Amino acid sequence: MRTVLLGAPGSGKGTQGVVLSKKFNIPQISTGDLLRAAVKAGSELGKKAKSAMDAGALVSDDIVIGLIRERLSEADAQNGYILDGFPRNIPQAEALDEMLQQLGQPLQGVVLLDVPFDELMQRLTGRRTCKDCGAIYNIYLSPPKTEGHCDRCGGELFQREDDNEETIANRLKVYEEQTAPLVGYYQKQDKLHAIPGTGDIDEITNKVGAVFDEI
Repeated sequence: MRTVLLGAPGSGKGTQGVVLSKKFNIPQISTGDLLRAAVKAGSELGKKAKSAMDAGALVSDDIVIGLIRERLSEADAQNGYILDGFPRNIPQAEALDEMLQQLGQPLQGVVLLDVPFDELMQRLTGRRTCKDCGAIYNIYLSPPKTEGHCDRCGGELFQREDDNEETIANRLKVYEEQTAPLVGYYQKQDKLHAIPGTGDIDEITNKVGAVFDEI
């Protein structure tokens, strides 16, 4: 199945993508990972991406689409894939559709992990990470047994600088402005499947998996 995972920051896209990738034996394709790999490999597209990144500019959609085209030609993507983090806006979705049409492999479905704004804020602002072992907690949803200390190793927990309320509110605002319109875009194509992204992680995986089985 050829799919896109949509959802706001904190909706659980990354977590679900990893689990579903293993379950269905198809790659989870993150544009961030593709860019880092291309830059490291020094490929033609990687050099162009590095020039943009070094200049503090956004990497152009043409470069990202080129990287995705290359990635989809690899053997492990022939039975399907999960695109995570792309497209982020309507122009990118249109460019992706055009590229996949050229390949004769249009998207079969798009899954939206739907999480209320208040819970997204709790998930993101409540996140705490252990300085020593990297374990992650949430002071609202999955707090440590001892406040401020890791259950595993006793290390000190800290909040990442970009997990403050102002930064997160801005990230969610950007999502609403740029990415949320994709919901309507894919609804018009009759490809959108909205799944509540709240509750037990395994239950969410089962619901998304059921959609994957259908498409």
